[in-house]
Amino acid sequence: MLLTIILFIAILSVLVFVHELGHYLSARKMGMGVDEFGLGFPPRLIGFQKLNKKGDNDGKAQKKWRLIKGPRQPKEIPGSEDSTIYSINWIPLGGFVKIKGEQGENSEEENSFVHKKIWQRMIVIAAGVVMNLIFAFVIISIGFSIGLPSMANEDLPPQAKISDPVLQIVQIQDETPASIAGVKAGDFIINVDGQTILTTSEFQNYTKTRINETLQLTVKRGSKELSIELIPQDIDESGEGKIGVYLAETAIVSYPWYLAIWMGLKTTISITGQIIAAFYNLISDWIMRQPIAVDIAGPIGIAALTGQVAQLGAIYILQFAAILSINLAIINSVPFPALDGGRFLFLAIEKIRGKAMNQRLENIINNTGFLILIGLVLLVTVQDISRFSDTIKSFFSNIF
Repeated sequence: MLLTIILFIAILSVLVFVHELGHYLSARKMGMGVDEFGLGFPPRLIGFQKLNKKGDNDGKAQKKWRLIKGPRQPKEIPGSEDSTIYSINWIPLGGFVKIKGEQGENSEEENSFVHKKIWQRMIVIAAGVVMNLIFAFVIISIGFSIGLPSMANEDLPPQAKISDPVLQIVQIQDETPASIAGVKAGDFIINVDGQTILTTSEFQNYTKTRINETLQLTVKRGSKELSIELIPQDIDESGEGKIGVYLAETAIVSYPWYLAIWMGLKTTISITGQIIAAFYNLISDWIMRQPIAVDIAGPIGIAALTGQVAQLGAIYILQFAAILSINLAIINSVPFPALDGGRFLFLAIEKIRGKAMNQRLENIINNTGFLILIGLVLLVTVQDISRFSDTIKSFFSNIF
């Protein structure tokens, strides 16, 4: 469990750092000053600042660095062209960027955020989201070049190399033999009554004539192999024995590098579309007061999922990180205060109105939105604690 937490923090840190790197690079490209770009969250442990000063002898620029210990704000050096502090901070979660004039200050200075044109500020705000999507695309492309778990069907290009085919359980119906016996979504079917079965049709043909007969199902869950007894039933009055699962034929699929890039782009777009559709259904169900059809996970839930994915292997961790990166991009795109989408919306309103919004009012709205988001995170965390209580108890019992 401790390794799971370390892995979760590492993945989250990389994704947040990549997001902030997008803001940093675009701000520098737009000619904005950056006060600090940090790895991790404050307080600052140590920082480095590059000093561009004129030399005393020949007038040539001399590049020097100075070390900044602790959270103190260093004195400004007259004549320095770049005052950015590159810091390493105590809280090892992602990173942050502090752009000059981001909160409305220094509006009279040319390199201030608020002094720049609206389209330039929009690019900087959107750059974090774009960077997360690009990062996911790169990860998936690399994954396809070495082999990623994918659906093994007839639509694959002829250049695809398929290995380790397996039948996976992707969904389980409630109150069916599978759910009662303890089968879980994500289990890989190794064999049934000792017989290896790799296709959905083979599994259906085997169970449909065995109503009320006990089957010995061997599955792989994480790094463990489990033997589960279940009895097929005529659950839909079709006259055939079924256990109540949805199956998918999966395998490790790899491509030549040039095709891996194309498949990486297609897969990134596909996953993005699926996640957006899930968010739409979530919001729609909430507005219509319908039962929520999707599971929502907070930090604890994602950490638990990270542990489950880690048991499957490194390539699954890579795929999981790409999905989380796309999730982070989409969530930040939502036009809600305190998120990048909300800040982008304020800039759009400023463009339409022809004048800036009251900075004090904007700060109040953003702070209120941030508090609401924290409340939602706490609410989901309580749900996660209930859902993964056994895992949490096991973790603390191992510590003590």
